[in-house]
Amino acid sequence: MDQANPFETPRTYSLHRAEYLVGLAVSTGLIFAHLGDIRWLPFGGLFLYIDLIGYIPGAIAFKRAKGRPIPKAYYVLYNVMHSLITQGAVVAVWCWLIGPEWALLAIPFHLCGDRGLFGNFMKSFALPFEPVQQPGYLRLLDDLGLAHPKPAGHATHEGEPGPVGHLPTAPRPVPHRAV
Repeated sequence: MDQANPFETPRTYSLHRAEYLVGLAVSTGLIFAHLGDIRWLPFGGLFLYIDLIGYIPGAIAFKRAKGRPIPKAYYVLYNVMHSLITQGAVVAVWCWLIGPEWALLAIPFHLCGDRGLFGNFMKSFALPFEPVQQPGYLRLLDDLGLAHPKPAGHATHEGEPGPVGHLPTAPRPVPHRAV
């Protein structure tokens, strides 16, 4: 919505996703235009490694935790591996060491697909690793007079608390100053 309130309404979220759908369409078009030029083994590796490092470990930890907090490290892994900055650096290093090639389309194809098709953006430490509709967000929509979107993500069972975010770190002691 703005820099001070970075929540998105359902409409702006859809528009945000639409921008990545355009990126997905462009990368898909380039993939089809260069089918014979793509080295498929590197393409598959570049496509898969993002989730093998950045998503699968956190998803397993989230499932095993059964609603309890999981370590921040899983969020950091996800955000680093799904960052356009990180993956841009990977592409740059690949081009420098190996040379530019069409297999690198796996990276924008993966990231734009995650964001455009599935709505997966960076993960906040304050929220569960997997999407769970938050009462605070629903209250925000109520305050804005907007309809609630259809439930998405992991449902909670009646009477069961929803999953929580990361494992909190110990608060740092505040040094006392002599006045």
